[in-house]
Amino acid sequence: MKISKRIVFVLIMITASARLFAQQNAQFGQYVFNGMYINPAYSGYKEELYIQAFARAQWTGVRGAPQTLSVSADEAINDESLGIGLMVSKDKIGAQSSLNATANLAYRIKLDRTETNIFAFGLGVGVTQASLNGNLLDPIEQGDNRIPAGYVSQILPNIRAGIHYSNEKFFVGFSADNLLSKSMSRSNDYESINIKLEPHLYLTAGMAFQLNDDFVFKPTFLIKDDLHGPTSLDLNAFLLIKERLWIGGVYRTSVKMYPKKNLQVDLTNRAAAGIIAELFVKSNLRFGYGYDYSLNELGNFDYGSHEISVGYYLYTKKSRRPKCYF
Repeated sequence: MKISKRIVFVLIMITASARLFAQQNAQFGQYVFNGMYINPAYSGYKEELYIQAFARAQWTGVRGAPQTLSVSADEAINDESLGIGLMVSKDKIGAQSSLNATANLAYRIKLDRTETNIFAFGLGVGVTQASLNGNLLDPIEQGDNRIPAGYVSQILPNIRAGIHYSNEKFFVGFSADNLLSKSMSRSNDYESINIKLEPHLYLTAGMAFQLNDDFVFKPTFLIKDDLHGPTSLDLNAFLLIKERLWIGGVYRTSVKMYPKKNLQVDLTNRAAAGIIAELFVKSNLRFGYGYDYSLNELGNFDYGSHEISVGYYLYTKKSRRPKCYF
């Protein structure tokens, strides 16, 4: 008997987590080129006005799969002691969607006279419009009062914070998002499909190794945790060729850092693997593309995940590039 992709998707989502909407923050394979998305302390890192956009279509071929768009701009001001940034993102998965707008501020401390060792504290304040479209849900029993009739939406506040240290060849950062954990449930009737903005924790680091005048090798990692779902680990390795082309791979898996009672004990650890490329078409204009495919049961039903990005630098006399490898 042939099972539709829609049914398979629902079954996988339900069995993957005890709560349907546990880990709902968007995922980007090119996170290392989209630092402000996960850490407000990254604001102003490039010390020049930088505008970028990311779009990700996850698990293509599966109805209701996640789709994400992010647009941001940041700059360093006040002798680069402050970083400011604005970010707008939209995320959709099945009947659930969210629209986020965040203003970010980073206080940047220069630790030496070369002004390349920098420790930053960041804070982001914004709002999230969390929505659920009941018309996209197919109840088994008509008149189920746990499914909202039509479109349900609510605007919720959001606070994020982080720290970030970097020099010309190394960076490490820790941040937390959705610190005001809120629910958009308006009555107990909606408890089973409650949309709650769960706190997310991020730990990331990377290092650049100058192999010769033409090649730089850069390994990075990202640990993401939401306190309820599986802890995610991204391992990346990139090669920068002639300061124009980044090319590399990503391997994503789950790790057990501490006990979580609500998780299944037999969940598959392997999540995805893929490739990422970033090309500087001009010295101040870059394009990126990423592709990853599922290594778990979902890989039998989807066509992989695609991600594109574009970034534009507005040059100033204070520019640190091209030796800024992150």
